[in-house]
Amino acid sequence: MAQDDSHHSTRPSPHRSSPARRLAALAALLADETRASFCLALLDGRAWTAGELARHAGVAASTASEHLGKLVAGGLLAEERQGRHRYVRLADTGTAHMVEDLAAQVATAAPPGPPRSLRAASASSAMARGRTCYDHLAGRIGIVIADAMTARGLLRQDTGFALTEEGLGWFGALGIGLERTGRRPLVRSCLDWTERRPHLAGVAGAALCRHALDAGWCVRIGSERAVKITEPGERALREALGIERGTL
Repeated sequence: MAQDDSHHSTRPSPHRSSPARRLAALAALLADETRASFCLALLDGRAWTAGELARHAGVAASTASEHLGKLVAGGLLAEERQGRHRYVRLADTGTAHMVEDLAAQVATAAPPGPPRSLRAASASSAMARGRTCYDHLAGRIGIVIADAMTARGLLRQDTGFALTEEGLGWFGALGIGLERTGRRPLVRSCLDWTERRPHLAGVAGAALCRHALDAGWCVRIGSERAVKITEPGERALREALGIERGTL
């Protein structure tokens, strides 16, 4: 006699499968190299036009527009229009952290091969030395600053990142406001995909990066996310954190 296996059915219910379906949709969005390239470029925290992203990825404008439409519809990008121009940026800080974290995991699992040209090698080296990760400092610069803050008792890294009372006072002494908005944490560790160690993110990381750029401690270089410390920046960081020249 045939056995009734209906109670062993593996057909998922719509409710149970929805998280899996959303995860699969997200993975599909980032599985395309052009779309992944767009998301990585937008980690500079700025808004780009479709044309700029097309040139960055080396694709036709029509191709870029199609991919951007999918990223916006999928909730990874937000768009705004100013006149004839269409600007896009990462949807929020959570999206930026996800993209950076995924990039870090990929770098750990499969280190990149040698650059294909001298120009690519120079750009890669500059990005490793210092860059913005959406709205905070990353690369060697970000790690050195986080380590210096920890050595001075301004930041704790033992159980995740946390600012000490001295750290809060340090930000105040520099005139850097730490205004919390929404659910964003005051401090957060963000795994650096080149150094493979955490750097400072969250409200404090964003405020410090903004101050460093506004005060001329560092400047953007090239067309991507790379930044470099200026001479005034070296002096300021030596006074503020005891960071010696040549370590950045």
